Amino acid sequence: MAVFTGAGVAITTPFKENGEVDYDLFGEQIEYQIAGGTDAIIVCGSTGESSCLSHEEHLEVIRYCCEKVNKRLPVVAGTGSNCTETAIYLSQEAEKSGADAILVVSPYYNKATQQGLIEHFTMVAESVKIPMLLYNIAGRTGINILPETIVHLCKNVPNIVGVKEASGNISQVAKILELADGCVDLYSGDDNQTVPIMSLGGIGVISVLSNIAPLKTHNICQAMLDNDVKKAAGLQLEAISLIDALFSEVNPIPVKRALEFQKRDRGVLRRPLTRMEDAHAAVLKAEMEKYGCL
Repeated sequence: MAVFTGAGVAITTPFKENGEVDYDLFGEQIEYQIAGGTDAIIVCGSTGESSCLSHEEHLEVIRYCCEKVNKRLPVVAGTGSNCTETAIYLSQEAEKSGADAILVVSPYYNKATQQGLIEHFTMVAESVKIPMLLYNIAGRTGINILPETIVHLCKNVPNIVGVKEASGNISQVAKILELADGCVDLYSGDDNQTVPIMSLGGIGVISVLSNIAPLKTHNICQAMLDNDVKKAAGLQLEAISLIDALFSEVNPIPVKRALEFQKRDRGVLRRPLTRMEDAHAAVLKAEMEKYGCL
């Protein structure tokens, strides 16, 4: 059984003006997502600025999210690291905190071989009992998890069940699903490819757009799950200009500004991320108004 189907939000981590995690605001954002129809909450991923959280903060954010959600939705905790032992530690602590699954990014900077990736992911998965999703995003990590590697891991490690595929390469997605023969739960890691990836056999998206439009993002996926491709395609195209604006600067800079426009976040980022440029922000605001989420 899949960890979830549909649209899971890659939720942001809100900060106070002094840089501390704002748990009150985080709780409000979690409740907004649940009320808005999101299908899962993915905490401490790229959008959650996990790379700028201390280990203690990282684990506390996961703990808080699990407690707040209280099993109303699946919680998937980002626990990847470029150090295998660190990824094991974060994953074990996330499991203790009540996470339903973990999301483990390929080791960044090290640029491991495919055999190194197999050993890394296997060791992390075997350290916990909950399901694990791989996270393939070569644009951030410098290494692509090849289709053959993804399928090998899902076939040979019982609790590695799928992948968040953010390579941007539809041909790679098709190859994974061709080789998988049903053993890989594949999620789009790019909002602008949700419908194309689901048309090939993907089962949902791990979404930035869901932060500001959870129901509309859910509806895109639900239309595909209902085999209404025409409706899903129309909803996907309706969102494209806003998605482009949400990625006009590196994620999560724009979505933090979008949440600020919705008065649901202060827009505070941790360095080296900086505030969105005014020209880009103006386009983002206009697209939010057009899309009906402002």
